[in-house]
Amino acid sequence: RESLGKSQAATDAVVSILGSFDSRLSALDAAMRPIQLRTHAVRTAHENIDRTLRSADVILTQFDRTREAEREIQKGPNENLQGFLDAVDRLRSIERFFSSNRSYSSSDRVLSHVNGLLSKALVKMEGEFQNQLTQRSKPMEPDRLFDCLPSTLRPSAESRSEGGKHPPGGPQSDNHETAEAAVYKPPALIEPKFVPLLAKLAQQLVQAGCQQQCAEIYSEARASALESSLKNLGVEKLSKDEVQKMPWEILESKIGNWIHFMRIAVKLLFAGERQLCDQVFECSQSLRDKCFSAITKNSLATLLSFGEAIAMSKRSPEKLFVLLDMYEIMCELQTEIDTIFVGEPCSQMRDSALSLTKCLAQTAQKTFSDFEEAVEKDATKNIHTDGTVHPLTSYVINYVKFLFDYQSTLKQLFQEFKREDGSGSELASVTMSIMQALQNNLDAKAKQYKDPALMHIFLMNNIHYIVKSVRRSEAKDLLGDDWIQRHRRIVQQNANQYRRVAWSKVLQCLSGQGLTSSGGSGQVGSEGGNSSGASRTAVKERFRSFNMQFEEIYQKQCGWSVPDSELRESLRLAVAEILLPAYRSFQKRFGPLIENSKAPGKYVKHTPEQLELFLGNLFEGKQERP
Repeated sequence: RESLGKSQAATDAVVSILGSFDSRLSALDAAMRPIQLRTHAVRTAHENIDRTLRSADVILTQFDRTREAEREIQKGPNENLQGFLDAVDRLRSIERFFSSNRSYSSSDRVLSHVNGLLSKALVKMEGEFQNQLTQRSKPMEPDRLFDCLPSTLRPSAESRSEGGKHPPGGPQSDNHETAEAAVYKPPALIEPKFVPLLAKLAQQLVQAGCQQQCAEIYSEARASALESSLKNLGVEKLSKDEVQKMPWEILESKIGNWIHFMRIAVKLLFAGERQLCDQVFECSQSLRDKCFSAITKNSLATLLSFGEAIAMSKRSPEKLFVLLDMYEIMCELQTEIDTIFVGEPCSQMRDSALSLTKCLAQTAQKTFSDFEEAVEKDATKNIHTDGTVHPLTSYVINYVKFLFDYQSTLKQLFQEFKREDGSGSELASVTMSIMQALQNNLDAKAKQYKDPALMHIFLMNNIHYIVKSVRRSEAKDLLGDDWIQRHRRIVQQNANQYRRVAWSKVLQCLSGQGLTSSGGSGQVGSEGGNSSGASRTAVKERFRSFNMQFEEIYQKQCGWSVPDSELRESLRLAVAEILLPAYRSFQKRFGPLIENSKAPGKYVKHTPEQLELFLGNLFEGKQERP
């Protein structure tokens, strides 16, 4: 019990000591609290000061940047365009900084100053954009454009030295396959090193909301350069009325030039303008299309207007080939036009080009039909008195030959009107129709000859010319062997008819019929027999009649013409085959009766050999006397 009491006393003493210590700590804490509060306040003040100093440093930096940018803006873009543009970028950055930190007391004042500088910069940028475009947008000289063409389409050095502006050739001179495979290199319309600067100026103007002014400045400068380039090339602004009143010889030349102008305009100039627009207005697709449309609208309209005037002019056969040339170039360029003139602003221009293509196709098709009708109804009365090939025949054949230079174009044209399945059947059908129309007309013209023999010579000459021309051209494969053989038979039939009609009366003179007492027929060309019972007077009359008729035929038919040498020689041989045997037989049989009479040479005037020589002079188109 005594030990428990001691332990309790010790515990109480410890508790008393701890209580006293706790009291002292509380007193110390109370004493230290004001010091701690003052220390925290000092620390917070320092942090605020640091923060304020940092903010002040940032603001001062922005002020410095503003002053630097202001100096560049005041100097303007002439001395250092890139530095000027960098200054504008800095001002925009400063504007964004103070717009997002409006709590600064100086924000509004600085923003007002910066916006003022940006307004001044904007005015100067517009001026510089216009100045740069004016300086850099020079018309392209024809020689520079020609150097961008495939070598086959470039003018010769002689042509350039003589001031020639147009590539070689005319409407039918182009190699179509070469034209399709040729490589065109659009020229740099503005020196490449200046394009990035123009793009940056455009971007700044667009960012400032000046799209309209920017587009107008750019479009005006480039449109002027483009129109001047085309004018230097030789493109004329002609009204449709002026075009339609031009003499065909002049118009044909202008059409040939127009075809080259279209190629150069679309593949070089318009392609170059599109490329430049895409580079300068990389920041805005809508501005690219809008500016390109504004730049090229008038130039394209000038070119298409000429084509429309031709397509709408009075149709005539000689215009078909230039119409096909024009249709061909429009088809060739259509894909590129659709690619270059992309976007809604260019939709009307694409439609105009396609409309011209269709209009040319329609006019060409109608001209085709007109030609077939004109061939059949050709009413020229001036047939040649020698029975040679009629000008209409050579004209139509040459026309058809030219058509076959345009087979692929014609197939495309027929397909456009759903008249062609791609096999060439429509072209074959049209060609056959033209040939039949020509033959019908020749049949009608042949009836103008009063001499039936000359009528057959005329038909023989003309059909032979047609057949020979077809056999030597691509028309052979399209018209086929059956057509050729059928018309060769027509040639032979007319040759046979000529021989029968022209020489039947002469051959009757060489017949023994009616000369002998037996009444023998003495067939033409028969050998043997004798002149027993023949009347010398009757025989003399037969020789006299033969001489007279032969000389008449000879004199007349020497003036007839068979221009083809092979046909001429074969016709002479055909006549010789029936005439010479009959003459030899008649002379052998009845000649002795005359030899013993007075002046036999008066009746037997020619030997068979002499007659053969005379036949060699027929169909030369020269008047001869035996």
